[in-house]
Amino acid sequence: MKTAVAHLEPFMAAEKVGGSTQGSFLIATVKGDVHDIGKNIVGVVLACNNYAVTDLGVMTRTERIVSEAQRLKPDFIGLSGLITPSLDEMITVAKELKRAGFTTPLLIGGATTSKEHTAIKIAEYYDGPMVHVGDASLVTTVCSDLLNPAKNAGFISDLKAEQAAMRTAYEQQQPAVVIPLAEARKRPLITTAPVQPVPRKPGVTLFERIDPAAVAETIDWTPFFITWSLKGAFPQILQSPKYGSEARKLFDAARAELDELIRSQRVHLRGAAGLWAARRVGDDVEVFADEAQAQKIGRFHFLRDQRQRPRVDTCRSLADLVSAEKGDHLGAFAVTAGQEIEDYAASFKEKDPYRQIIIQALADRLAEGCAEWLHREVRKELWGYAPTEALTVEDLVDEKYAGRRPAAGYPACPEHTEKAELWRLLDADRLGCTLTESFAMNPAASVSGLYFGNPQSIYFDVDNVGRDQVEDYAQRKGWTVEQAERWLRPVLGYKT
Repeated sequence: MKTAVAHLEPFMAAEKVGGSTQGSFLIATVKGDVHDIGKNIVGVVLACNNYAVTDLGVMTRTERIVSEAQRLKPDFIGLSGLITPSLDEMITVAKELKRAGFTTPLLIGGATTSKEHTAIKIAEYYDGPMVHVGDASLVTTVCSDLLNPAKNAGFISDLKAEQAAMRTAYEQQQPAVVIPLAEARKRPLITTAPVQPVPRKPGVTLFERIDPAAVAETIDWTPFFITWSLKGAFPQILQSPKYGSEARKLFDAARAELDELIRSQRVHLRGAAGLWAARRVGDDVEVFADEAQAQKIGRFHFLRDQRQRPRVDTCRSLADLVSAEKGDHLGAFAVTAGQEIEDYAASFKEKDPYRQIIIQALADRLAEGCAEWLHREVRKELWGYAPTEALTVEDLVDEKYAGRRPAAGYPACPEHTEKAELWRLLDADRLGCTLTESFAMNPAASVSGLYFGNPQSIYFDVDNVGRDQVEDYAQRKGWTVEQAERWLRPVLGYKT
């Protein structure tokens, strides 16, 4: 399986010369977050460069990171996270490391992190150098420069100057134009399509064993290659002059591993889908156990975009996609590739870490493929509004179907705690998938979201959320304003 990271090998060896010495690295995914594929790739790259790597795993509490840092006295500490609440956890870790007297270089990575966020929101809480590492192939260069006596001072000086300039530019930014909530609500997304018919099978349907071979045929492979920093759409990437050779090797290895996972029954796909009568109430959507809407069983809270956009006149909310009158419906789903495949991948951590990573990446693709498969089942069978749909995998990837399935934490519904209501309605814990304190799904190879049947449904961004909407949302959720600001921090239209 070493071909899986063959394209990283030049980076693995490039920094062994030029004054670099072997160092030690403590790495962890922060509290509440379960995602570690990127972290594991970084660990492999470092180990191949003769760094001593201590991996604390996922959902690592701050106290453990600090205590292990005190015990091991590493040359570097790395923090990883995928979901937006992890950004606040990284601040907490930085504060506690500083309080414990650390100035050890702190490396920040993960899908939701950025150089700008690291400089503006996290670095001020730590006295040592804090470096954002956006790609596994860059980590050895950063570590080498920091360990090299001839480069260390210049690297840190340049880093501090760059981060100070970013903070200054941020402070000097003109305040974002925030459309007042009252005005935004007068500019909703208006759809004209009739509501979809009553679902054929309302309520919750449990899928205790989903055929992985059928799901494998719906996989979108493009994100799989992105995991390995091979950027390009599948299958075109296989012909890429730059990445084609390694992409082909990786795909062949992954396909062989996938076939073996299916043959040996290492993956146990499960899912649940719910369909309920629903109606819009302000920017919320209530769901009911009956078509008469006499028995309310739940309520989803949505946000409305307050950004002034040059080519968009509307201020959209997902609530706009559901009728305020009786007769409409809303769905929800959760799927998981299962703890079994997570455990199987973990069994290779010491003896074959390349294989561990490729199995984890395949589990992620199977979970996303399972979400695609189940959505098709909903459209054709459970809800049944598209019984004759016959779309190819390419059509599914291009979303050429009626309806959408946004997920909490994504641009149209950026607030993660709404997963709790979805979990309750589906009784999703029985799938063997739970929510962490930061509302990440565990195991990591899991997907959840809502089903909107409206054929004019679209994806969009919600941003520049103003104080008026934060106060309104806090009231709707039964929170304090401070709680709302914490969960909405990535999309706030004002500084806190």
